[in-house]
Formats: sequence, C-alpha cells, structure tokens
Amino acid sequence: MEVDEKRLMTHKRRVKIGYTMALFCALFWGIWYVPGTFIWNFDVVNYFQGAIDGLSNIQVDTLLGSGEFVASNKAFLAAAVLITGLNAAFVMLAYLVWNLFLGKEKFSEMKRSIKEMKACTKYYFLGAICGGPCAILGSFIAMGYVGGAFAAVAALAYPVIGTLLSATWLGQKISRRAIAGILIIVIGSITIYAISLFEELQAGGSLIGYIGGLMALFGWGIEGAVAAKGIDVSEPDVAITMRFGLETLIWWVIAIPALALMSIPVYEYAWRMISDPVILLSLVMLGLTFGFCYVTWYKSFPLIGVGRGQGIGSLYGICAVIFLILFIGVDAAIGSDITHQASLLVGAALCTAGTLIMFTEKTDCVECLRDTGESKEEES
Repeated sequence: MEVDEKRLMTHKRRVKIGYTMALFCALFWGIWYVPGTFIWNFDVVNYFQGAIDGLSNIQVDTLLGSGEFVASNKAFLAAAVLITGLNAAFVMLAYLVWNLFLGKEKFSEMKRSIKEMKACTKYYFLGAICGGPCAILGSFIAMGYVGGAFAAVAALAYPVIGTLLSATWLGQKISRRAIAGILIIVIGSITIYAISLFEELQAGGSLIGYIGGLMALFGWGIEGAVAAKGIDVSEPDVAITMRFGLETLIWWVIAIPALALMSIPVYEYAWRMISDPVILLSLVMLGLTFGFCYVTWYKSFPLIGVGRGQGIGSLYGICAVIFLILFIGVDAAIGSDITHQASLLVGAALCTAGTLIMFTEKTDCVECLRDTGESKEEES
C-alpha cells in the first residue's frame, strides 16, 4: 500500500509539473509578441524595398518570383526571412547560456544525441523545418499579407493537428475530457480575434498570406508530435537546443546567403540591427522569451502528452493580448470598438473554462500516455 501511495504521489507531481510547464509556455509565448511586434516598427522593409528597387528585374524575379508578387511584397519577404533568422540565432545563444548553467553533462548528452543520428537527430531536423521555415516564417508572412488576427487564429488551431498526430502516430491516449478542454481553448482563442478576422476577410488579402497561415497551423502542430518522438531518446533541454541549432543553420547557411547572393544586403542590415541598442534589446528579448517558451513546451510533452501540452500552450492568445494591452495600449491591441472588446472578454472566459476542464481531469487519465491496447474507462 505504501508503494502504491508513493507511486501515486510521484505521478501527481509529474502531472502538476507538466501542466505548469505548459502554462509557462503560454506565458512566455504571449510575452514574445511584444518585442516581436515592436521590431517591425523599424525601417527594415523600407530598407529592403530600396535595395530591391536598385536590382535588375531578372535578379529579383529569379530570387523572389515575378508577376503579381510586386516589389513591396518581395521586400517584406526578405525582411521576414532576416528577422526570423535573427530570432533563431538569438534563441540559440540563449540556449547555449542555459546549457552552460545546467552543466557540462548537457553538452555530453548533446554529443551523444548527435552521434545517434538515426535515433533522434532526424526528428530534430524535421522539427526545425516544421517550426522555423514553416511555422515561424509562415506566421510572419500571414501577419504581413493578411493581418495579425488571421495569423493568430491560424496558429492557435495547431493543437488540433498535434493531438491527432500524437494519437495516430505516437499512440498517445487522449481522454474525451482533455479533447473537450483543448477544443474549448481553441474556440476561445479564436473568439478573441473573431471580429477582426471577419473584417480582414471581407477586405480581401493576398493568397500567399493565407498560405502563410496554413504553414503556421501545420508547422507547429506537426512539430509537437515530431519533438515528442525525439524526446523519447534524449532529454528535452538537449532536444530543443539541437532543434534550434539546426534551424539557425538553415537560415544562416542556406536562406540568408541565398538572398545575399542576389545582391540583397541582408548582412549589412543585420549588422545595422545588431548595432542599434534598441533593436539589439528587442532581439535579446525575442531570444529569451521564445527560447524559454520552447523549453517549457518541450518539457510538457513527456509529462502530460502532446495534445494537453499544446492545448494549454494555446492560452498564449489571451496572454499576448494582455501583454500587448499593457505595453502598447488598449486601442492598439484590441481596438476601441466595444464589439472587439466584448469578443476579447468572451474568448478569455472560454479559454479559462477549457483550462479548468483540463486541470480538473483526474490524474489517472494521464498516468499512461501511450495506448497499450487495454480498455480503460475514461473520465467524462
């Protein structure tokens, strides 16, 4: 009996830590939108616009396409690539400091994981592609071409993809109660932006913007399942460091050099951004907030499963609105219209309700994350 009690206490502690990690993920993710929004106030797009205007049509069309994809769109795409690359680089710097703080054992584990390429590194590489060039860049593209509301809605639906993959590919169990909580959180997060989204869809937008939204939706959803697979054979701290290390290589060895080869001055403007103390502070904040967002996100997966970790993590929607209100004001964050503010309150209530539904689930529903084939009565 004493052994069973200790086992139950250990299990409850694991579940509590898992939900706490997912909540911190939502918190850091929400804060990330403050420097992420602020950095676009600088003239990065205008700078690339001037550079692209000075190139020949053949150079520009070869690199960024032709036709209706006009120069201003090309300038924004170049700026989005550079900002996303800088974001990855500063996240990686934050992880190197974090691993030094944790001790040299983490670097030994990283070396072992690199050697076990077949076992785990391939999952980190796939996670880097899904999370970086797909999800993060796609979210920037959606914000630029369609609007922030659409980008937020597209990203907030990612737990649906992650839950389906974790159940079908990883065989993780997910109870009806947890599914209900995840769906309510997603619906609540969408409600926060519903009116703005409707207005933007009425106004119309570029097709590439909607493609960017789908990139964010599927990218983060798939990354969660892929990351959980890699974490099976390595530690979460090592997994996330390797994932962002590979993403940084993708940007700074492939994507950004490709822009530079076409005479777009990405390195020159990257240096200008880093040399500006205000922009540098924004980049440091991007690295810290997004870095620890991912640390807590990855740590939650082996404790409570991909679906629950992503579901609680989707609370970043309401967190982002709160922090944006605090730092840039109510009108800039949600508008002065009473209907916009009402949608925020309703969405916040739904998000809170969904979280409570998941938190009040009995811990024996989370005790075995993998489906062993045994039928076990689910909590309703």
